[in-house]
Amino acid sequence: MAKVVHNGYGTQQYRQQDVMGASPIHLVVMAYDVAISSCEKQDFARATRAITILRDALNFDYAEAAVGLFRLYQWCLDCIRQGDYAAALQTLRELREAWATVEKRYMPLNPPPAYAPATVAGQSA
Repeated sequence: MAKVVHNGYGTQQYRQQDVMGASPIHLVVMAYDVAISSCEKQDFARATRAITILRDALNFDYAEAAVGLFRLYQWCLDCIRQGDYAAALQTLRELREAWATVEKRYMPLNPPPAYAPATVAGQSA
């Protein structure tokens, strides 16, 4: 049986492709995934970076929702700074679930590919 060796490059390349083809809502869900896994590992730097990305991406054109999320993100960052990863983790999981629900409910089931070459009578253009 052959052993598969992962050099990290393939994984990084896969993640980059996943990010490049993701919808804005899916990017938010992905950021929550990083924040959650980082809190589970008590990885201070990565958790704070992921939450900061979420916070900095807020659109204040929707002031009420953005301000509420901003305060929650700040609270999560404060919890992490104090070493209370469990409290931050619970909040992040709940927020991630809400965004995942939005993604499932409002995103098309079969989105078109990012690039699809034109075809005429079965031949590439």
